[in-house]
Amino acid sequence: MNKTEKLPMRTPSLADENFAVLAKLFPNAVTETVDENGAVVRAIDADVLAQEINTHVVSGREERYQFTWPDKKKSVLLANVPIAAALRPCREESVDFDNTENLYIEGDNLDVLKLLRETYLNRVKMIYIDPPYNTGKDFIYEDNFTEYTHKFLRPDGQYDEQDNRLTPNIDSNGRFHTNWLNMIYPRLRVARDLLTSDGVIFISIDNNEVKNLMKVCDEIFGEVNFVAQISVINNPRGRQSDTFVATTNEFLICYAKNVNECRINGQPLTEEQKAEYSYKDSERGAYRLLGLRQRGSASLRTDRPDMYFPIYVNPLTEEVSLEKHEEWECVLPKKSDGRDGRWMWGKEKCINESYRLVARKIERRGEYDIFVKDFLLRIDGERSRKFNTVWDDKEFNNQFGTTEVKALLGGEFMSFPKSRSYIKSICTMGSGRDSIVLDFFSGSATTAHALMQLNAEDGGKRKFIMVQLPETCAEGTEAAKAGYKNICEIGKERIRRAGKKIKEDNKDKLGIENLDIGFRVLKLDSSNMKDVYYTPEEYAQMNFNLEGFMDNIKPDRTEEDLLFQVMLDLGIPLSAKITQEGKTFCVDDNYLIACFEKVDTALITEIAKKKPYYAVFRDSSFISDSALVNFEQVFNTYSPKTIRRVL
Repeated sequence: MNKTEKLPMRTPSLADENFAVLAKLFPNAVTETVDENGAVVRAIDADVLAQEINTHVVSGREERYQFTWPDKKKSVLLANVPIAAALRPCREESVDFDNTENLYIEGDNLDVLKLLRETYLNRVKMIYIDPPYNTGKDFIYEDNFTEYTHKFLRPDGQYDEQDNRLTPNIDSNGRFHTNWLNMIYPRLRVARDLLTSDGVIFISIDNNEVKNLMKVCDEIFGEVNFVAQISVINNPRGRQSDTFVATTNEFLICYAKNVNECRINGQPLTEEQKAEYSYKDSERGAYRLLGLRQRGSASLRTDRPDMYFPIYVNPLTEEVSLEKHEEWECVLPKKSDGRDGRWMWGKEKCINESYRLVARKIERRGEYDIFVKDFLLRIDGERSRKFNTVWDDKEFNNQFGTTEVKALLGGEFMSFPKSRSYIKSICTMGSGRDSIVLDFFSGSATTAHALMQLNAEDGGKRKFIMVQLPETCAEGTEAAKAGYKNICEIGKERIRRAGKKIKEDNKDKLGIENLDIGFRVLKLDSSNMKDVYYTPEEYAQMNFNLEGFMDNIKPDRTEEDLLFQVMLDLGIPLSAKITQEGKTFCVDDNYLIACFEKVDTALITEIAKKKPYYAVFRDSSFISDSALVNFEQVFNTYSPKTIRRVL
């Protein structure tokens, strides 16, 4: 029998999960202690745990290599603490709400990341962020540790005068680096959980915090998962206001979730590079020849003795074999100075891929050398070339991004947004054709623009999730004069116009009509559930409407608000297909059926006969006592495996 349960309607506590894991592994290390308020709390005994691990455990003041700052422990706590919040859909600001798989989410990105964590755990292939650089003039997120889970109540000082939870971080502040680290650390901690096992994160940063950022990433992602530090030439003339040396670049930092599984894509070959593949193979197409002899470092026989062996060539047919034949010429990997070198491949690979080996006589030396056929087309598509660690394309310049936004929206509404070409290169490098790409400092939504452009070019179906705090456009700015109230309005309008333009520019391209240029707008808000509870004394003294009191849902919330919170709680993607049939919502082909209106036994039976994986009802939905009594029996009769939940 499948018993109906209440949905928690809040994110899980990661601290609770971690404690449960330790308690299961080392039950004898579980103990109790008294906190600063005198309350008895659970704990893990570090001494017992150290004995169980049976190795050296560093504790107290003992010296060790570490990276720390004031409030670091609170930052860890902040990443783990649960929240009760909701993402409310906004159809009127969305584009193609019912069909799109893209998301645009307004709200504090730490809260949003926590809400996304369960649903998008291990699902995001690539993350790109362009956080505040901490130049001394930036506004950064101010996370109130003590009031964090109640911040929707807006305590004094939680929001600034423009209703944003931002605070200036000037370089004369004694907590200058601390504030920035406290901001970035918990967000990266939660973001890591969203990445697929082969996923990667790219972060734009400049000199001010690049060293600290890399130390944070070494701790969160692991030093072994460092992929690259790319220098991006975004100001070729140099910043002449600098004190000593004119800065021409910023950095792009890349880490993998698991470097042994991650794949970093190359960039497409230029036409000039493709011309190098001038030979033709009747079965496998165009190829070029690469020498089999190892060149450069570690190219001597002494470096890899197992890669020094003879290869035999038929002088009449130039056939290649690793087996010795009479009258065939023996070729060894000799270096130009006569020393013994080595091959690039081992013997087993040469045998398995002998069809790629080619012999050519070098006339000036009067002897054969061995080459490898390097095919243009491979199993996973056309050959590409690796990105290098210096990006100097003129389209990556700061001014280029500003010009793009101005041309599209008609004004300079953002300060130096990243260029579309720059972000498109990052998406090419880090995403697959069907990947989910997340940007939780989305700004003017360049990432969404670049992703739609890339999909139009290669026929991909990448999906984006943009997250942005609705930071108010300051009075007197071009954006405010143009009617934009906040940055989110700029980002959404850019996506709308960019999508239309991309389709128009590619109208003759096959399949362009299927390009997803829509997005669902979701807005962060407090939980849909009432959060006021009464003592028995207060309850007895109150005059209230019984039906209103019994309903645990806030009166201003819609049924679609409830549906999206249910989807989050059940781990269903927020882009899932939603249809409405009468009183019921059907999500992802009846994977979830939800009904938040009054239901009788007939409707319950109708839903049960569809055999959904999940069926969710409102606590006050049942029209009568008989409907409530019959509820379990109906499902046990028609769909006993359906998981039932109530709000």
